[in-house]
Amino acid sequence: MAEYVRQVHKKKCPFCKDEVKYIDYKDAQMLRKYTTDRGKIKPRRVTGVCTQHQHDLATAIKRAREMALVPYVVPVVSGRGERRGR
Repeated sequence: MAEYVRQVHKKKCPFCKDEVKYIDYKDAQMLRKYTTDRGKIKPRRVTGVCTQHQHDLATAIKRAREMALVPYVVPVVSGRGERRGR
């Protein structure tokens, strides 16, 4: 049986690749790519962002939340909760 060797592909930081110096908190569309559907900040292992840019990204998302450009929490829509009392 042949040995299976998994090759690890390291993700390149998209901010380092484009040589971004400042992550703008006013760019809500870009910041939404780095948050989950519930509004939480995605971890580095998922996004592939380097340590410094992850810190800057988290700061930008928190500033955008304060300015109400990005929501803190997105409400969960579920059809299961309404049927209990009936």
